[in-house]
Amino acid sequence: PSYFSLPSMTRSGGPNFLGAKYAPFVVANDPNNKDFRVRDVELPPELTEPHFQSRRDLRQLIDRLPRYSDPQVADPVAGYDENVAQGYNLVTTPEAQKAFNIHSEPDEVREAYGRNGFGQRALMARRLVEAGVPFVTIVDGGWDHHANMFDALRKRLPTWDQTVATLINDLDQRGLLETTMVIALGEFGRTPKISTLAGQSKAGRDHWANAMSILFAGGGSRGGQVIGATDRLGHSAIERILSPENYVSTVYRKLGIDPDMMYHTPAGRPAHLVSDPTPIDELM
Repeated sequence: PSYFSLPSMTRSGGPNFLGAKYAPFVVANDPNNKDFRVRDVELPPELTEPHFQSRRDLRQLIDRLPRYSDPQVADPVAGYDENVAQGYNLVTTPEAQKAFNIHSEPDEVREAYGRNGFGQRALMARRLVEAGVPFVTIVDGGWDHHANMFDALRKRLPTWDQTVATLINDLDQRGLLETTMVIALGEFGRTPKISTLAGQSKAGRDHWANAMSILFAGGGSRGGQVIGATDRLGHSAIERILSPENYVSTVYRKLGIDPDMMYHTPAGRPAHLVSDPTPIDELM
């Protein structure tokens, strides 16, 4: 698969109208567990490879359901075919089993990433990139601190910093950072004003759309930059104001995709990739 999501798929992370073959392969298990394994990527001991191939041949022999060749028709049977083909390739490719074998990593490397779910998923992401996977998403939830923010962040931020810094350094040392974008972001910022919700004793911060930050490393971008600024309260962006469209256009440009291109949905409706196709020059 060309897209992995660990340990779940976000609501906006699916294939949408692109079709089932573009859905992520979700690795739900925690790679920090001693008995971690990715189910269904290797044959069970009692099933030999010739027997497995004969099962595949039998399926093709008895499958007589019609397929719709029109790309504007969302054919569930064709989508199922794509999933089966993807699963077959995953099971029969040695590189896949090797990428998932996180237990082969030296202890010092695993400790550097952090012996927790987020740290080991970041290490798994590096292994998948090494195996040639173009897109890996790590979903790290639990940052919605409307209450008890300070105690929670004192625990979470050091391990997050450790993991992300190690991932960037590791990719750099392996010669992969120049061709790999590492991006960390949420969907909005937090209110400048600290407040205490009704029924809560410890303060937090609520949702805020006026200003937020994105961490961007690698992919040929120059490091050590701070692009843009807010006012002294973090209330609003006041310098080099950029939009989500500018960020997405930057990613598209680095992938060799023209963000100004017009595409057509399966129903034939024309649409632009983004409303503002201007990338962030400082990152290009």
